[in-house]
Amino acid sequence: MKTPKRLQPLVDEGLIDEVIRPLMSGKEADVYIVRCGNDIRCAKIYKEAQKRSFKKAVEYREGRKSRNSRRARAMEKGSSYGRQEQEQAWQNAEVDALFRLAYAGVRVPKPYGCFDGVLLMELITDEAGYVAPRLNDVTLTAEMAIAHHAMVMKDVQRMLCAGIIHGDLSEFNVLLDDKGPVIIDLPQAVDAAANNNAKRMLLRDVNNMTQYYGQFAPSLRASKYAQEMWLKFESGKLSPDAELTGQFVETEQSADIDAILAEIQAAFEEEQDRKARIQSATEDEY
Repeated sequence: MKTPKRLQPLVDEGLIDEVIRPLMSGKEADVYIVRCGNDIRCAKIYKEAQKRSFKKAVEYREGRKSRNSRRARAMEKGSSYGRQEQEQAWQNAEVDALFRLAYAGVRVPKPYGCFDGVLLMELITDEAGYVAPRLNDVTLTAEMAIAHHAMVMKDVQRMLCAGIIHGDLSEFNVLLDDKGPVIIDLPQAVDAAANNNAKRMLLRDVNNMTQYYGQFAPSLRASKYAQEMWLKFESGKLSPDAELTGQFVETEQSADIDAILAEIQAAFEEEQDRKARIQSATEDEY
């Protein structure tokens, strides 16, 4: 096939030997299957900010620090240079998160580097060698759902211990290979300690996955892993090896009406986003 313009520099540099075929064209990025030497990988081309549809990006960028003071000031002012730096930071966030999470033992695609807005990473395949399906495209038995839910909860726990929350975790951002779930799509990953929205995002991520697996194993819907994780995280007692029960008892506190209304509005917006993802899922393969 004809080499896409954004991939041609990587071909010229010898980082990619052949572009095999498109894998997915989504709202945030285009993904291609490529050959690098004897390895088959995928190349994720991030779309420019004005062409992306990721909502509330400011919430996700909160807490991300630039080591370069000039860059940080430019990003805060929103200058042309600052917007360029924000775009670079958005792209680098995913490769940085992938390296950190792979080191932490989380099942994510192995990254090979980000070059001019193109992320080269491992292609996740199933037992037969075909591109692994997303969770929303598979049907599970109750036993598989329970086992895979436990794997995802453990990976979310490892992510939190590494200081990272996915921020957009759902059945659309998890692949299924022969060993179980693999978490993908992390450009919006947030700093668990520095982002004021971290707890809400963790609750949403875990709830999304619990609701998905709960359709095959209804007993899972009663679990409260996110609340249990966050309590331990805040108290400094969460570790990758900590045994979680999925049980959590809410403490009685006076109702904060504004906070409750904000949560209701956030839940409504999240459901609208979820419906939009379902509607566009047929456009995506990865």
